[in-house]
Amino acid sequence: MQTQRHDIPEQSFNAAAQAEADISRLRQLSVKLAMAELEIELFDAMEPLEAEWRMLERDNISSLHQSYDWCTAWVTAFRRPLAILRGRCGGDTAFILPVEIVSFHGMRIAKFIGADHSNINTGLFSQDFVEDSGSLDGHQLAARLRTALAGKADLLLLQNIPLEWRSRRNILAGLPTVQNQNHAYQLPLLDTFDKTLQQLNAKSRRKKFRAQSRRLEAVGGFDYVVPEASSEQHELLDTFFRLKSARFASLGLPDVFADTQTKAFLHGLLDKRNGGDFGLQMRALRLKGDYEGRIAALSGISRKGDHVICQFGAIDEDLAVDMSPGEFLFWQMISSLHGKGVALFDFGLGDQTYKRSWAPVETDHYDMVLPISGIGIAAGTVHRAITRGKAFIKARPGLYKFAQNIRAKVG
Repeated sequence: MQTQRHDIPEQSFNAAAQAEADISRLRQLSVKLAMAELEIELFDAMEPLEAEWRMLERDNISSLHQSYDWCTAWVTAFRRPLAILRGRCGGDTAFILPVEIVSFHGMRIAKFIGADHSNINTGLFSQDFVEDSGSLDGHQLAARLRTALAGKADLLLLQNIPLEWRSRRNILAGLPTVQNQNHAYQLPLLDTFDKTLQQLNAKSRRKKFRAQSRRLEAVGGFDYVVPEASSEQHELLDTFFRLKSARFASLGLPDVFADTQTKAFLHGLLDKRNGGDFGLQMRALRLKGDYEGRIAALSGISRKGDHVICQFGAIDEDLAVDMSPGEFLFWQMISSLHGKGVALFDFGLGDQTYKRSWAPVETDHYDMVLPISGIGIAAGTVHRAITRGKAFIKARPGLYKFAQNIRAKVG
């Protein structure tokens, strides 16, 4: 039996290649035209941008930390000068970068609103702008941003940006960056909790969970608490501040939650809800029996779309520490989120053992460093050097532990 051979004419290959080249040129032309039309405006208030801001934040990929409600809670608490950047192409909003001005040793640094308490930042971009940005000229974008911020800031410093997030490359990746010393850790949530655990050492984790359960039952049991009343949510947050303050004191470290503005910001987030999304909700492990009513562990989580972030957590170190209540609380939280439209549980920034034990995905973050003035050039150089130094130390466990001990002794 002879096999018939069907050759595709060379002309067809040439035509397909030519068509692909034409499409590529059209895309490049589209981007060049968009850049030519791109206008960047500066706003010192959020309110004029609310409608378009809320429209852009509907994108599932954009970070919760650039959402209107999150930024409103921060601005209400801190009252820093704003320099919000809005880009428009052909009359349509292309992007919003929610930026505030932070003074530091005489320098004016433009940073994402609430950057000091953000676990991931993306900015807000329209779908059309994202689709047409493959050949975006980073140098031209940088020049436009410099022009917009001239006289307002010395340095544009946008931190903790993943250059690629959930299979999408960030438009800001074309700007000057340095890799941040901190990485983030995520656990994809699959169809069932059992399938999710299969990404980890499921047998060992189940064994540990059973041991923790027996210890907790031996002292009278527990309740996994998700308060519906706002008053209970605020009460749990105050408990977190107390427990975290004691933890920082025991380590000889400054309490990053101590100032009244940060506390007001987090309390403000508790009442920020947008459909199924929420700025902050408290979860807790409350003991029964011998320790009736005592909070052994608690966490604050946020949700935007199918992405849940653990913002912080604390345990009562005078209570049932040998039962690993924090670890047990993560089991309760993650298992309870299945079947509720959550695809990703994010443990946030910072390399800690419990995060690595739960999270099979590690995400690199970068800082976008763009000098605006002469002093900004020096500041940007210093930031790069310090960031690279921290990354070098953190990549070497022995050196990192030594640095932590020194920091604790210095206080």
